[in-house]
Amino acid sequence: MPQPKILAFAGSTRQGSFNQALLQVAVNSAKEAGAEVTLVNLSDYTLPLYDQDLESDSGIPDNAKRLKELFFANQGLLLACPEYNSSITPLLKNTLDWVSRPSSADEAPLAAYRGKVAGLLSASPGGFGGLRGLRHVREILSNIGVLVTPSQFSLSQANTAFCEHGHLRVEKQQTMLVNCVKQLVSTTAAVSCPDEA
Repeated sequence: MPQPKILAFAGSTRQGSFNQALLQVAVNSAKEAGAEVTLVNLSDYTLPLYDQDLESDSGIPDNAKRLKELFFANQGLLLACPEYNSSITPLLKNTLDWVSRPSSADEAPLAAYRGKVAGLLSASPGGFGGLRGLRHVREILSNIGVLVTPSQFSLSQANTAFCEHGHLRVEKQQTMLVNCVKQLVSTTAAVSCPDEA
């Protein structure tokens, strides 16, 4: 199987973020499954709230351009998505919006998303594990041309789910996460290099 390239980030930059912690476990699993993973923190790519007037006056912010370059350089996306009020976080939505904008007149619409494969994760102290927010993330990504894998992983009671070394305490949860990540890796490899997969 060819080695797929996967960009990984969380829709939270909070210190002690459960989704950041879950993403790190998932990134390790993706590497073990044969992927080349680029892990970024969105705090390194601060962006203004998307505003079409701002875009018209000033163009695409440099950080949005940097992120878009990473999107173009990778075939897959591994996203850890916190749930805010049963939906997507403002940070994640704003990031997706800016990356969707064309950097030049000859750039095709939604070029950074076309042909991409995404795997979705979430973590929450609550009983649903952020599951309700994933529905909205899936819908957004699907509508902009991303193939979202059927398998997803939500971690409930995330405040007690990690051991002192950052691993998941419950073996069944770890197995479910690994299977979800493996599906992302294999699907990304198949989509990006169909003749070799």
